[in-house]
Amino acid sequence: MSLHPVQSILFASLLSLLLCCTGSSETSTNQTDVLLTPTVTYLVNHPSKLTPLTSLQSTNSKNAIFVPGGETEIGAADGLDQEKPMFWVRVKPFWMDQHPVTVAEFRAFVQAANYKTQAEIFGDGGTFDEATKEWTLTKGACWHHPQGPNQPAAPDNHPVTQVSWNDATAYATWAGKRLPTEMEWEHAARNARNTRSIYPFGNSLERNGKALANTWNGRFPDYNANTDGFKNTSPVGYFGKTPLGLADMTGNVWEWCANWKFNYADIANGLPQNGQERAMRGGSFLCEPGWCHGYRVSGRSFSTPKPR
Repeated sequence: MSLHPVQSILFASLLSLLLCCTGSSETSTNQTDVLLTPTVTYLVNHPSKLTPLTSLQSTNSKNAIFVPGGETEIGAADGLDQEKPMFWVRVKPFWMDQHPVTVAEFRAFVQAANYKTQAEIFGDGGTFDEATKEWTLTKGACWHHPQGPNQPAAPDNHPVTQVSWNDATAYATWAGKRLPTEMEWEHAARNARNTRSIYPFGNSLERNGKALANTWNGRFPDYNANTDGFKNTSPVGYFGKTPLGLADMTGNVWEWCANWKFNYADIANGLPQNGQERAMRGGSFLCEPGWCHGYRVSGRSFSTPKPR
C-alpha cells in the first residue's frame, strides 16, 4: 500500500540500521544474474540449493545480530500485487541492529550533531486524531513529542518516530551504519533461511493467548480493543525476538529502507536510482488486515523521503 506522507511520518521509524559484513559464503554468480547492490544479487533462475546456514552463536554482539548470507525468495504468492511476482535473491552476510533506533539513541545523535529533523524545521507532524478518526497536522509534533507538545514525551526506550527518510539517513551516516534494502530486510525477516511463514515467528500474532506484536486490535479506525496493551508505540523488544534474534520486525513502527519504490516485475532491470517514494517495511501499531496488513514479512509500503 502507499501512504500519504502525513500518515507515514508518525509511525515511520529509523528502523534497524545495518553494518555490512565481509563474509564470503556466496556461490558464484551467473552471467545472467543482476547485481542490484554490492550486497544483493537478483537470481534469474531458482537456486539449485540454498547456502548452508552458518552458526550464529559466536557472531552476535550486544547491539547487533549477524544475518548469514544466503538465498531468499522475495514476495508472496498470496500477497498484494506489489508483492508479486516473487523473485530470488542472493544476499551477502551483514549485521543488523537488534531493534529499531530508540528515542534515547536518536537524542544522542541530535545532541552530538546539533541536528534538527525535518518535522522540527517544518513546524508540525502528522498525527491520528482518535476523536475525529482523521489524520491531521499537529503543530510542534516531532521526534521527542510525536503526538504534539501538549501530549506526553516519547519514552526513551520506545522507537523514535516522526523521522523522515532523510532524517534516518542522517542518523545512519552519523552512526557509521546504513539503512537496509528491502531485500536485505526481508532476508533477515525470513530468518536468513527463506522461512515462508506469514510473520518471522510463525503464522499467528498470538501464542498461548499472548500478543506477539504491537498492532491495531480491531477495525481501523473505528475501534481498537487494545488487547496487546499499547495504544501507540511499545518499548523496543517488548514482544520478544524472531528466531534470528531481531525485535519489532512485526508491527510497532514502520521501518525505512534504503531503496526507492520499484515494481517486482521490473527487478531484472535493476533498482531505480531515483523516484518519488522510498520503501518501508514491518507495519505499525496502526495496522490491521482490513486496511493494512503491512506487518507481514512480505508487506510493503512507501512514502516520500521528506514529510512534504
